[in-house]
Amino acid sequence: MMENTNSASNNFIRQIIVEDLQEGRVDEIVTRFPPEPNGYLHIGHAKSICLNFGMAEEFKGRVNLRFDDTNPLKEDQEYVDAIKEDVEWLGFKWNELRFASDYFEEMYNRAVRLIQKGKAFVDDQSADQIRETRGTLTEPGKNSPYRERSIEENLDLFARMRAGEFGNGEKVLRAKIDMSSPNINLRDPVIYRIAHATHHNTGDTWCIYPMYAFAHPIEDAIEGITHSLCTTEFEDQRPFYDWVVQETEMENVPHQYEFGRLNMTNTVMSKRKLKLLVDEGVVDGWDDPRMPTVSGLRRRGFTPESIRSFIRELGVSKSSGTVDSKYLDHFLREDLKLKAPRTMGVLKPLKVVITNYPEGQVEWLDAEINPENPEMGTRQIPFSREIYIEQDDFMEEPPKKYFRLFPGNEVRLKHAYFIKCNDFVKDENGNVVEVHCTYDVETKSGSGFTGRKVKGTLHWVDATHAVPAEFRLYEPLVLDEAEDGEGEFLDHLNPSSLIVEQGFIEPNMKDVKPHDKFQFFRHGYFNVDPKHTTEDHIVFNLIASLKSSFELPKA
Repeated sequence: MMENTNSASNNFIRQIIVEDLQEGRVDEIVTRFPPEPNGYLHIGHAKSICLNFGMAEEFKGRVNLRFDDTNPLKEDQEYVDAIKEDVEWLGFKWNELRFASDYFEEMYNRAVRLIQKGKAFVDDQSADQIRETRGTLTEPGKNSPYRERSIEENLDLFARMRAGEFGNGEKVLRAKIDMSSPNINLRDPVIYRIAHATHHNTGDTWCIYPMYAFAHPIEDAIEGITHSLCTTEFEDQRPFYDWVVQETEMENVPHQYEFGRLNMTNTVMSKRKLKLLVDEGVVDGWDDPRMPTVSGLRRRGFTPESIRSFIRELGVSKSSGTVDSKYLDHFLREDLKLKAPRTMGVLKPLKVVITNYPEGQVEWLDAEINPENPEMGTRQIPFSREIYIEQDDFMEEPPKKYFRLFPGNEVRLKHAYFIKCNDFVKDENGNVVEVHCTYDVETKSGSGFTGRKVKGTLHWVDATHAVPAEFRLYEPLVLDEAEDGEGEFLDHLNPSSLIVEQGFIEPNMKDVKPHDKFQFFRHGYFNVDPKHTTEDHIVFNLIASLKSSFELPKA
């Protein structure tokens, strides 16, 4: 069975925390969730959220929501607000809300301390020159010609950088470590750059900004983070993380631990690529229901409970395997099967006229709201001479083992009667536009009729009382694994990722509200779209089908 992350589990991070507490290395667990406000959160971030908040909650510790806002060129208040909303929607509360920008003065002073110790220098080389002299995995890098500047000169230049004396890219501050280190991250990494840009939190106070790899360990140390949890792509950065904490002489010494990131089939987890989809108009925003963002999943109709269960079942390990995207659908079904009302909706309507049913008569039929949860009660649905069924539920010349409606065949209408097809009408293009049937009054649902059996049961909506509705059917946005390049990535998009149908729903649903969820008979679970639904136009998003060919992992 997959590893579990609940309180009864024993994943390696939990083991580390238990041992740290037992050995007295820490008195209290303090974690943090540190997103960069340069995009919306996606399902991969949800794993980190559940882990950081979950560990703090289990061990009665504290957790901070901290924005690593060190790059004003890519950050925006919109992202800050969206991230806070996502974390709360997932069901978590932070102890303190922090920003990296709260510590800019402290970071500057720590950088000055590095210069004073001969551990940092101002470099005049361009970004391309620094990249070219960095070396490779098999060849050492080359020292910058400015590496041996005096401490006094470096202090003066760094102060003038802060004062705005130089333009973007003219100078950077680099850590002075080892250009021949086998770990490229220790080859004199840049720790400050010039960026004359307005910051969402500090305005125009600063024109130099710390690099993420330098700022992050200082933030953790300032906040007294005990367990800095991140994905394995930062594992090679850990030596620099520890170097920064030690050489800047931070009082608190946090420790970084890496876990495998969450990857899923038929989607992408790169904020750069997700932003590209938004900017290119491929989707209608970060909250498009096809996006793997938390806001997209919420708008599509996924529940926080289903996402948390999904993450919990995946567990925590060092490996970064790829999970079938259909696996998440399973947890949505498990969460909604007892909660979601059952109803009927016709997505591609075909009119059926029941020729022997009295004209003008309307009959109200009882139907259970959720047969798996009888306490939800019953609903009333109208039935009259004209109804709608799905176009796919009628065939003029059906293949073998087709048990739905065709000339001479009899089917059951869910919650209603048996009907038999006698005739049909075509338009000038040869399309069937109307089916004529007769009903058997003795076969009413719930009457106990046992005279004969039929193999097909159809859903339907009464034509007289039907409420128009739009149905948005979703398939994976990405057909295959996307390539690294933007062009190749866009070539892998699914042209059928969104199909829109105009159909009808039962009249008792005319007053639905955004985010109301239903199980439509034979179709799947749907959510009332909060973005496009109006008083006069109801839009339903398909969350998940009723069943999947995907097989759950076996114990």
